[in-house]
Amino acid sequence: MQPNHFHRQSGISVLLILSWLLLAVFAVIIGYLLMNPGVVTKSSETPAPAIAAPSEPQAWQPTLDNSTKTNPDTPAPIASYHDAVNRAAQSVVNIYTTQTTSAEVYSNDPVMQRFLERYYGGSPQGSSLGSGVVVSDEGYIITNAHVIELADEIVVAFNDGRKATATVVGSDTDSDLAVIKVQLDNLVPMAFRAEPIRVGDVALAIGNPFGVGQTVTQGIISATGRAGIGVSSFEDFIQTDAAINPGNSGGALVDANGALIGINTAIYSRSGGSMGIGFAIPTQIVQQVMTGLITTGKVSRGWMGIEMARTMNDPTRVEDSAVTVAHVWENSPAAAAGVQVGDVISSIDGIQIKDANALIGIVARKAPGSQLSMEVLRNQTPMTLQVVLAERPNFDELTQSQRTPANPSAPSAPSQAEQIQELMRQLQQLRQNQR
Repeated sequence: MQPNHFHRQSGISVLLILSWLLLAVFAVIIGYLLMNPGVVTKSSETPAPAIAAPSEPQAWQPTLDNSTKTNPDTPAPIASYHDAVNRAAQSVVNIYTTQTTSAEVYSNDPVMQRFLERYYGGSPQGSSLGSGVVVSDEGYIITNAHVIELADEIVVAFNDGRKATATVVGSDTDSDLAVIKVQLDNLVPMAFRAEPIRVGDVALAIGNPFGVGQTVTQGIISATGRAGIGVSSFEDFIQTDAAINPGNSGGALVDANGALIGINTAIYSRSGGSMGIGFAIPTQIVQQVMTGLITTGKVSRGWMGIEMARTMNDPTRVEDSAVTVAHVWENSPAAAAGVQVGDVISSIDGIQIKDANALIGIVARKAPGSQLSMEVLRNQTPMTLQVVLAERPNFDELTQSQRTPANPSAPSAPSQAEQIQELMRQLQQLRQNQR
């Protein structure tokens, strides 16, 4: 009986030991899985991406950059125009002029004559200042005509400290541009921008404001094609908010690469200083004038031979009418082409004409002898006229008798002077009514 009891307990002990071993193995496996969760795959539990129906497009979500910055202490690059200014500044000059006032002006004023004799030796001298841009290594400098107007002596100061007297090569008051020349070596001409400028482009004005010395101001191109400013006969200005002040006239307006885009000419100001509205002559006009003055001493422009009725802009009108012919010069290209008073010019060579300044600019940029195709409206009837331009004459040589209507029976449109007189009369009437 003893051996049987012994075998039963041995069997139970073996089962007990096996159970503990299995439990230990299970515990080890569970612990391993808990310590290494990546071993368990979830591919079967990942839902398939939902595809939106065509009628329910998914909204766009911006992509977020969650990448870790490798060097957060590195400063961001700072925008600088140093290289552009350094290139352009060596081509910008300061211009100083002196003018001698003749004592003959006061020939009937003995008191003033004695004053001038005592303090000025009989002829007082005035002075003015401006800026200019070197455009050739031969010494040619472009500036404004009003900078060197009536000057008896012109002194040019360069960025490197050199100074030289200059002579006038030619002046074009219609564009307010002039070319002067100095006899110096190692001059650096400024490069002209080849690409068209755009509103919003960076603009840097370089000049000599108030005579303080060469100064750089920064802004943008605010607008292009500005006209009606009253500065010159042919206006197609660049407008900029780069600070332009007295003394900047004739200086450079350059882009962010230091290339010339215009010649600073005028400002709109109620105080005499910059108010963020400055005007520069674009390079396409500068190059035309500069080439003419250097090669022939004058600028040849196309001329049609008409005068236009310049109506005041009316912002309440939905559509602005085209240019109306007010007068036609006798024996002019317009008269030869059959243009009549009252004709409404809508386009030239396919370019729409919205105002008189646009027409003047197109014609002035054409060479004498060029042929224009002009669309006009006469008595509500459209027609096309071919006009061969002549060279723009000196208007001092033209008399009032030569300005005759091409069609005497047609009613004459009011001239610019008549429109201004009528406007002044209306303003005066309004002031009287307000009192």
